Order: sequence, then C-alpha cells, then structure tokens
Amino acid sequence: MNGMPSEKPHHRIAVLADQCVQCGLCLPVCPTYALDGNEAESPRGRIAIAAALARGQVSPSPALREPLDHCLGCLNCQRVCPAGVQYEELLVETRALLGPAPARPRLLLGLVKRPKLNRWLQRVAHWTGAASWLPAIFGTRGDSPWRMALSLLGSSQPSSPLPASPKAESSSQSDTVALFPGCAASVQDAEAERAAEILLSAAGYRVVRMPAFCCGALDLHDGAAADAEKSAARVQQAWASLRAERLVTVTPGCLSALRRALPDVRVDDPYRLLTERIESLRFRPLPRRAALHVPCTQANVARSDAALMQLLQRIPDLELQRLPAPPYCCGAAGSHVLQFPERARRLRDDMLSHVNTLDVQLLLSSNIGCRLHLAAGLAEQVSTLPTMHPLTLLAQQWES
Repeated sequence: MNGMPSEKPHHRIAVLADQCVQCGLCLPVCPTYALDGNEAESPRGRIAIAAALARGQVSPSPALREPLDHCLGCLNCQRVCPAGVQYEELLVETRALLGPAPARPRLLLGLVKRPKLNRWLQRVAHWTGAASWLPAIFGTRGDSPWRMALSLLGSSQPSSPLPASPKAESSSQSDTVALFPGCAASVQDAEAERAAEILLSAAGYRVVRMPAFCCGALDLHDGAAADAEKSAARVQQAWASLRAERLVTVTPGCLSALRRALPDVRVDDPYRLLTERIESLRFRPLPRRAALHVPCTQANVARSDAALMQLLQRIPDLELQRLPAPPYCCGAAGSHVLQFPERARRLRDDMLSHVNTLDVQLLLSSNIGCRLHLAAGLAEQVSTLPTMHPLTLLAQQWES
C-alpha cells in the first residue's frame, strides 16, 4: 500500500513506541481511560503493551489484546502529545500484527462495506418493517452486534428537499474536485453527498464522482491489513481514471485510509474548500437552536472543525452550541459500535447527557457512524430531536 513504511512490523512498532515519554498528558483526553479509570485502557498503557508485544516480551492473549481492541482511534492523545507520538500509525501497525479480533462481526461488516447490497437490504427492511420485529430473532440482549446494527438502521431519518445543483462556470483541472462516496455513507448519507455537490458547485468547483465502495478504513483500523490493501488499490485505480486535483469525502472517518492510499493527493472534507470561497456563498436565515457534535476524526484528522463553524455561522439567526471536547466521544468509532455495543452505548449516553441539558431543536454531526449512533440513542430515549449532517443544513439554507 502506498505510504506504508518498509520496515519490519515488529521493529516499526518498537520505534514508534519509543517516542512516548510516558508523561501522561494523554490521560485526561482519552475517552476509554475516562470510562474505565484503568491504565491499560489509556494511550500510555496501550503503547506499553504494543512495545512489549513487538519486542517479544509477552505473547498475545485475549486479556492483553482487549485494551488494544477497545481503543476508539479517536486520536485525542496524538493531538495533545508533546513528544509527537504517531499513535495512529502505532495502533494500525499493532492491530495488523495481531490480526482482526476473534469477535469481529465479519459478516455484518461485509454487508456494511457493500453499498449495493446495503441499499437493497435497507429497502427490504423498510418495506417489511424489519426494524420492529427482527430484534426478537436476535434475542433480548442489548449487547448483540446485530441488535445494535438494527438500532442504527432504525435511526435513519427521511430525506429533506434540497435545491438543484448549479453548474460551475470553471472547468479547469485545478477547480475540479472528486467526491468519494464511500460504502455506508453512499447509502445512509447520500443526502449529505448531494449537499456537498450543491455547495461545491455553488462555490465554483466542478464536481465529479468516484464509484461507491469501501475505502478500507474499517479493515485498516481492525487489523485486516490484506483487505485494507485491496481497498487502497481500488482507490488508487479509481483515482487514476479521474482528471481532478483534489479528493473530498463527507465522512471524516474515511480520511486516514484515503490519505494513505493517495499520499500525493490533497484529500479533505469539503469545509476547507468551501471556506476558501466563502464570500461566494449566501444563506437564508434560520431561527433555530442547534447542537454541534464534532466527530473525533473531524477534529483530529481533518482538523476542519473551525472551518465548519465558520460556515455554519454564515447562516443568519442560527444559534450554535458545540458539544464538549475530549475526553467525550460518542463511541461509534467505525466498527467499535458493533464489536463492543455496551461500551459504545455508555460513551454515547455520556454524550447525550450533555445534549439533554441544552435547549436545542436540532443535532448536527458530520460522520455517518456518529450520527446514526446518536440518533439511535435519542430514539431509545423517545426523543424527537432530529439529527442532520451539517452539509445538508447548509445546502438547505443556501441562497441560489
């Protein structure tokens, strides 16, 4: 895979681990350390475990790998680390060394990663009302991956009307942006992708679409290195057939995998591109109060939260309240919500407890996994608070 280090995995992990000076500044921003109060469930503890595994000081065991599997990959620790530890690289390398967790729901994730099948199954579920009766088949346990998946499916909300996409006047390659649909996002966040096209076109960009498929992020962060490499090769092949300068995705959870596959391409979410031409965008007033959830990947990988705030603040009369920063995380974290539903639910409940203290009429979140997870939690609370992708709101309020 392009961008992957050439050193042997064991040596690479040991080198990455040696960067940690054990200062502990990562502990206050780690969601799992806040959840468990256990050193092994902290970045510092996980780095020590990874180093011991790499050096052959310990052998892999279920108890030893559990803290590594629990890690959300939120990268709050990497952002605050004074020593510049490349924690994401270390986590990816260590999980690849161990391989996928035995309890990883492979069949379920296989469905998620296949957009056409996913779309067909959701239509069948909608026609049959499966979200209401299927849970009984999978038992009453609240920690079943399938039950959690059904709750996410049941949290989908009806689409909203969007304006027609304008034609960009410029067609030069420097103004051409490719939109990567992804897998789950191409189905569950199709509305946000249309919104991105509308806004980018309104800002003067020409938008072309890549085919919808999995970027490999789920496999990359679950230790399924061979499958992640196949997805990366598919990304490279699809990109090579396009005449575009930049690649964008509405799902910040895809960014790391796309950047690893295309290290020489500018890969981002749409917000920074839109703020570069923000003066060309006008929005209608919206007298509503909204809570803004900034996903960990947007804050720590895309680092576009300031650009998103700048865009939303262009909507007159919209009152924004940003939800608390680290160590709070909703717990979705790619496949984590399916592998560890009970832990994901506890993390989500902490986040929603803050939402419930606010007098808001809308909850915004830009990552598909986070948005569905939060919406499912609200549904469990019998809350009618709607959730929406920020791009969808911006497109609805765009003044053509």
